[in-house]
Amino acid sequence: MLSDSDVERALVVTAHPDDVDFGSAGTIASWTHGGTSVSYCIVTDGDAGGFDRSVPRSEIPRIRQAEQRAAAAVVGVSDVRFLGYPDGRVEASYRLRRDIAREIRRARPQRMIIQSPERNLARIAAGHPDHRAVGEATLNAIYPDARNPFAHPELLQEEGLESWSVPEVWISGGPRLNHYVDITDTFEQKVTALRAHASQTGHMTDLEDLLRNWLTPNAKAAGLPAGRLAEAYQVVEIPT
Repeated sequence: MLSDSDVERALVVTAHPDDVDFGSAGTIASWTHGGTSVSYCIVTDGDAGGFDRSVPRSEIPRIRQAEQRAAAAVVGVSDVRFLGYPDGRVEASYRLRRDIAREIRRARPQRMIIQSPERNLARIAAGHPDHRAVGEATLNAIYPDARNPFAHPELLQEEGLESWSVPEVWISGGPRLNHYVDITDTFEQKVTALRAHASQTGHMTDLEDLLRNWLTPNAKAAGLPAGRLAEAYQVVEIPT
C-alpha cells in the first residue's frame, strides 16, 4: 500500500452529495492536513434527496451542490465537480464510464476512494442502487478506460487528456475490509462537514452518536485503544 506521503493527488467518486462525508470525511481531512490535494467527483446533484417537502424540488440540486462545496471546504477540499446524472436512476453505462475517466485523467490521482459495486446485506442502506452503479462504473473507468489511450478517444483528441493509471483504490466500507484509518483527531471536522448538508442532516439530533456507533466498531476491529474512532476500507492494488 502506498504511504500517505507518496500520494500527492487523490480523487473521490461518489453517487450523491454527502456520500463522501458519511464515508470518508475524517480520512480526507487527515490527507489534506498532510499535504495531499483531494478532488471530488459527484455523479448526481442529489435531486431526489431531502426531507423538507416545503422546499421546491427544482431548488434541491442548487442547494445540495452548495452544501457539498461547503462540506468539502471543512476538510480542505476546493475542487468539487458534479456530473449531473439523475438521482435514483444512475446506471453503469458507457457514458458514465467516459465521464469518470475524464475526471481521472484530469485529476491524475495516485489514490482513489470509491463506493462498492457490491450489495452488503448486513448494511442495506449502503447498497443504494446509485452507489453500486457508480462503484461499478468507476472501477471500469479506472481499469481499463482511463489508462487505455485508445479508450474514449475524444478525451485525448478533443480535450487533450492523456491516459492515466491509478495504482491504488480504496473502497469505502468494504465489502472485505482490510484497512482502517484512525479519525479520532478529525472527527469534529467530519461532524461539521455532515452538518453542512443541512437538507439531509438538519433533522438528525443524534448525528454524532450515530457516527460514533458506526466508527467505534471499526476502531475495535483495527485494534485501536478504547475511545478511538476509525473509517474502514478495502484497499485494492490495481495491476500495472
